[in-house]
Amino acid sequence: MKKLLERLYNGVFKENPTFVLMLGMCPTLAVTTSALNGLGMGLSTAAVLMMSNLIISLLRKLIPDRVRMPAYIVVVASFVTIVDLLMQAYVRSLYASLGLYIPLIVVNCIILGRAEAYASKNPPLLSLFDGIGMGLGFTVALTLIGAFREILGSGSIFGFTILSDWYEPVALMVMAPGAFFVLAMLTALQNKLKAPSRTNDPDKFCTGNCRHCMDATCSIGNREKPVVPDEPEAVPDSPAAPAAEASGRKEGEQ
Repeated sequence: MKKLLERLYNGVFKENPTFVLMLGMCPTLAVTTSALNGLGMGLSTAAVLMMSNLIISLLRKLIPDRVRMPAYIVVVASFVTIVDLLMQAYVRSLYASLGLYIPLIVVNCIILGRAEAYASKNPPLLSLFDGIGMGLGFTVALTLIGAFREILGSGSIFGFTILSDWYEPVALMVMAPGAFFVLAMLTALQNKLKAPSRTNDPDKFCTGNCRHCMDATCSIGNREKPVVPDEPEAVPDSPAAPAAEASGRKEGEQ
């Protein structure tokens, strides 16, 4: 039970896919024009993530290593199709808002990353809870970003007005640049609070500085500084060597 709860905590807080790992930025920035859109996108991704993790973990010993990525994509695409059809049938307004980003869950790096890094190496129950944790973390992040954008951009949240007439909405926040502004503000707040993230813990998360990884122990790949074998020291010429060589040459001439 402790391991199951650890997987939930890991996905929501310790390794939140949006705020800590900085994955899935495309839907994060594109669909979070409102809290409802963020919640819908997050729950859709969470459903696909937990079911694909479960199936991939069950089949992990049957899938040949050579075709594991195509096999993962087939599994993920199957569940994305199911989610897409269900949303189209029962929540048409939300489906229309999210549009093309529902089918694009197939290539979401969070889902393929967890399939490769965790589900393919761990038992089904742990993989299921890992998917639930990561999905909840993604949902919380998208809903939070969408809520900030909706409040600042229209003075409401989930369609309910919370700011009175004195507030002048900032229309930029519900446009494309607003997503970058809100994400930057939340990341700055995260750094201020010293919460774990790629931007404030370079020793734990890869920063892209490969020279840093070669100069010291890299915690991501556990790579150590390469050991260069010592070159053999050059033996200085002895002063007696030329004299001995000349003496031997004279004896040979005689």
